[in-house]
Amino acid sequence: MANAAKVALITGASAGLGLEYAKLFANDGHDVVLVARRRDRLDAIAKELRPRGRQAHVIAADLSSPDAAGQVVDEVRRLGLPIQFLVNNAGFGTSGPFAEIDLHRSLEMIQVNIVSLLTLTRAFLPEMIARKSGRILNVGSTAGFQPGPFMAAYYASKAFVNSFTEALWYELRGTGVTATVSCPGATATEFAAVAGNERSRLFRMGAASPQEVAKEGYRAMMAGRPMVVHGMKNKLAVQALRVSPRAAVRVIAASLNPAPARAPH
Repeated sequence: MANAAKVALITGASAGLGLEYAKLFANDGHDVVLVARRRDRLDAIAKELRPRGRQAHVIAADLSSPDAAGQVVDEVRRLGLPIQFLVNNAGFGTSGPFAEIDLHRSLEMIQVNIVSLLTLTRAFLPEMIARKSGRILNVGSTAGFQPGPFMAAYYASKAFVNSFTEALWYELRGTGVTATVSCPGATATEFAAVAGNERSRLFRMGAASPQEVAKEGYRAMMAGRPMVVHGMKNKLAVQALRVSPRAAVRVIAASLNPAPARAPH
């Protein structure tokens, strides 16, 4: 069978987009490796997915830890799994004035959003190139196209993901391997609650369905496209950013992510 040896590794697979990507791979008959912090949640998802695909492996790992991505790679090697599809979906954000956000939390975010993504990509990419076959999907964001006052480090982390993936796509031309960056806007997942901006203007304007975002990202990855921006509203907004004065861009972004009200002393 064409799919017999194909394995997809998905980070942040316990909920939201990661869960939807896991379902899409399993429905297409692929084995999956589910990576996230919550083992009990992963075990329940794996049990649900196994009848759809062939195998669903669980690796519980907190990718905010500096050693976690390497441990995921070691476990994949121990299991002898050839990773054909890598979905770097895990990520989170922080909200508020940068000077008031706990530094450790910001560094954990960079570890998840950037360092773990780089580590896993670098670990599995050479094998894909050697096989002349593979797909990488990195979840970036429309946030990565502009500075984001009151979510400054998060927006910057997604600018890295967007830029890195586009460059990687170019480097991989002719290898049989592709890299795609998915750029959703506000999406109805746990992200907003974790970031503390679920009541922000951005999310009050409406959030996309994770099922639809994942389906579009999945199709773009399988087609080998360098980038997909989800939704007409987001596509128009990204195009507008290219011609808008940067002063206006900063003001608009700040209005979408207002600083939380300070508690009275």
